[in-house]
Amino acid sequence: MSFNIMQKLSLQCLKADQPLMTTIRNASKKTGGSTRNKKGHPRPKHRGWRVLDGHYVSQGTILATQLTTRFHPGLNVGFGRNGTLFAMEHGRVIVSCEPIEPNWDHTWVQRNYAGRQDQTIYKKFFNVIPEKQHQRFRLVEEI
Repeated sequence: MSFNIMQKLSLQCLKADQPLMTTIRNASKKTGGSTRNKKGHPRPKHRGWRVLDGHYVSQGTILATQLTTRFHPGLNVGFGRNGTLFAMEHGRVIVSCEPIEPNWDHTWVQRNYAGRQDQTIYKKFFNVIPEKQHQRFRLVEEI
């Protein structure tokens, strides 16, 4: 008798009049994005002046970095393969604005200075003026 009652109860439980409720669980937090620089955003190169006019520099100091020839080497200043200007002597940096005489037959000059043949073109030149030596030499040995 108890077995028949249990069967009836289980059949009634399985045949519910209301549909079963389903729960859907959503994300509680958004996904974290990457904080590193993406492929299309390279780090800046920070080109430009490194040493200002009037500062004292030692040999090999980088004076300016550039992508195109914006600054030109003057006295005691070297010009690197990538356009970097560097000091070749110890001394004081002097930046001057001087007229240039470009080679108008060159295609690069024609492309960059088109229409400026009659004008005087000025460019910035980096110069390193060496400090005077002390002139306090003593004779060690006479020949």
